[in-house]
Amino acid sequence: MAFLRNLLAAILGTLMALGIVFFMFLIFISLAGSEEPVNIKKHSVLELSFPYPVNEYAGNDPSDPLAGLFDVSQGLDEITKAIRLAADDDRIDGISLSGPYLLAGISQTRAIRQALADFRESGKFIYAYGDFFMQKDYYLSSVADSIFMNPAGQVEFKGLAAEVLYFQDFQDKTGVRMEVVRHGKYKSAVEPFLSDSMSEENRQQISELLGSIWSSIRGEIAASRGLEETELDRIADVLLARTPERAVSSGLIDGLLYEDEYNDLLATASGADDGDPIQVSLQDYIRATKGKRLYTGESRIAIIYAQGEILYGDGGPDFIGQAGMQEVFKRVRDDEDIKAVVLRINSPGGNALSSEVIWREITQTRKKKPVVVSLSDVAASGGYYMAVGGDRILAEPTTITGSIGVFATIPNISGLSEKIGVNAEQVGTHDLSVDYSFFEPMSDEFRKVLRDGIEDTYQTFLQRVADGRGISLARADSLAQGRVWSGTEAVRLGLVDSLGGMPEALDTAAELAGIDSYRTLSLPKYKSGLERLMEDLGGTGEAAQKAVLKNQLGDEWAQILGQIKAQMQRKGIQARLPFTLEIR
Repeated sequence: MAFLRNLLAAILGTLMALGIVFFMFLIFISLAGSEEPVNIKKHSVLELSFPYPVNEYAGNDPSDPLAGLFDVSQGLDEITKAIRLAADDDRIDGISLSGPYLLAGISQTRAIRQALADFRESGKFIYAYGDFFMQKDYYLSSVADSIFMNPAGQVEFKGLAAEVLYFQDFQDKTGVRMEVVRHGKYKSAVEPFLSDSMSEENRQQISELLGSIWSSIRGEIAASRGLEETELDRIADVLLARTPERAVSSGLIDGLLYEDEYNDLLATASGADDGDPIQVSLQDYIRATKGKRLYTGESRIAIIYAQGEILYGDGGPDFIGQAGMQEVFKRVRDDEDIKAVVLRINSPGGNALSSEVIWREITQTRKKKPVVVSLSDVAASGGYYMAVGGDRILAEPTTITGSIGVFATIPNISGLSEKIGVNAEQVGTHDLSVDYSFFEPMSDEFRKVLRDGIEDTYQTFLQRVADGRGISLARADSLAQGRVWSGTEAVRLGLVDSLGGMPEALDTAAELAGIDSYRTLSLPKYKSGLERLMEDLGGTGEAAQKAVLKNQLGDEWAQILGQIKAQMQRKGIQARLPFTLEIR
């Protein structure tokens, strides 16, 4: 009787859940269909603000009526397209940059900045305004004709810094640790689990990386603002822009205005009739220009986006899987209308086997049509592994790349087991049939087998780099050892062919394919909004899991435990960025 009662309850619960989802589906369909068309008026000002994280590519299927309703990100491709369309739109007189906390990487920020620089060439104005400017916000805003700030505001201008968390003492106290095998003296992805302090090698590479990226940012700000680079360093050294008056006197800010005064300025600049500026949001402008293309030729260039960590599986908006990439590259190879491919990579690397499978797909595609690789914020380790399969590699000056090295980490709780009185006993038929136990320290025999696999993977990685870049194995090894480089340094060392963003990559692909005009096709297409909603309702979606962790623990502890969790979930030999690095 109890069984039937429980079965009935389960059936009723399932039906109720399906009913709720179906009801929500109808509501969202109604909302999607009831959106009023956006009317862009003459003398409008395009308002650029970025309330959501910026991804390379949203990947929505245009045929999905729920596409975009559940996104908590903005596609860099959509942002830059909107800016470039606005340059030739006679309804748009100028652009207003507003809002702090740009949630984008430095190279993504630079890509938006370059699109704005091209917009200025049209003769239209760009003004920027903020209650305060974080450093990345200021870097973007420095491209504007004039920058204005609230009289009570502040500018953060202090140079670049990075922080790496270390867990050795945490492991000793809890008895939960990571067993580590690695290759490369700079392969410090696992250093936080081996030490409580930063090695000199890691400190050296981070310092040089930050110096190179800062040099690029500083040079662009200096050129836009008409300041000497040495003066910008002096401003950063003593935080000279920390008060509004000092920000103006230092030349970083043009004037102090309240928001209503700034709006009056926009109205005057755009020639608005009634004295109020006609502002159209970025989101509305993207909707209004949804059907318009930047490129209109008959031939196609496919843009394949590879964003996120490389994991074994299908892949999605937040990670790269070899199965999904295999499907995409096969489609591209078989489509005769597609004359070339641009592979856009934004990845710290990950699973080495998946990286090798994707590399193979790239080289197979090269036999039929050219493949140009465009590197965004980061293309390290497995990300760079994929890149060397292309015909040409382009990077931003601020791209983090290289990190040619591999490692393996395996969680172990033998210390904790001993503390709480748990003893595990193993029985096997052969000497190595019991290869590893979560509850026992790693044996020397198993460590040797794992190290052999690491060395084999490293040699394969080196060979791919040597073949792809046309250099000797010895030269590839001298640039490897897990060391990371900026895009500028990568060009100097021959790891990258030239500096440039997506527009330059598309021009290169067209040149290699021998076509004068083309239109683009963005791939892959990701799960529909409804599918992602159902995952999050069940608490299985990655976004839902991260939100729970953050709400329960706060930002800092969520970051610490998130890093530990990520390391423990990585399976197989890893070709990954040598540290979790957030540049501030």
